[in-house]
Amino acid sequence: MSALSNDHIVTWTLYALIAFSVVTWTVVLLKLLQHLRASAANRGYTRAFWAAPNLAAAADIKAGQGPAARLAARGFEALRPASDTQDLEHAGDRRDLLERCLRQQLQRERRSLEGGLTLLASIGSTSPFVGLFGTVWGIMNALQDITKAGSASLDVVAGPIGEALIATAIGIAVAVPAVLAYNFFLRRMKIISADLEDFATDFVNLAVKTAWRLERPAAERH
Repeated sequence: MSALSNDHIVTWTLYALIAFSVVTWTVVLLKLLQHLRASAANRGYTRAFWAAPNLAAAADIKAGQGPAARLAARGFEALRPASDTQDLEHAGDRRDLLERCLRQQLQRERRSLEGGLTLLASIGSTSPFVGLFGTVWGIMNALQDITKAGSASLDVVAGPIGEALIATAIGIAVAVPAVLAYNFFLRRMKIISADLEDFATDFVNLAVKTAWRLERPAAERH
């Protein structure tokens, strides 16, 4: 293989690492925006929810479309009187139906929060090896140049090998932010998921106290 082809392989390896870096920071910014919005929406909705005088009033709250709001909306949907049509989705007693609906929505919210984490983990784990591949190939190219030059002096060796080592350095520089971001967002996802699970448990307990009804007290209907 010609030196030109070897140079091209190292160059495309560096391009791949740059692409990985761009993807990493794009995912980081999108995930950061997602988590900031989710946290703010959850705080606003849960504050309004617990300030409501009863469960029926809480069902009328319009407080954005955050994870907690969507979870509660799914719960209220399960509590509303079911139609005469009986199917597998609505089979079971009221508590089982409510818990199943909340559990399904929790899974949807968790999958949404997990989006992009696999990509960050993949980039974080493979970037050093991609950089190492570029370094090895660059060193092979440098050794071919040394053989052609017939000299192994420092002037001949330092330049090509130094350039080859840049690929490893870039690979590490790409991997570190990806791994840090993955761990950060994984931790944030677990915190938000735990808060949603607590909210779902409280929702079921409130539904039990109201005998699975969303009717307003008689004083509020007049």
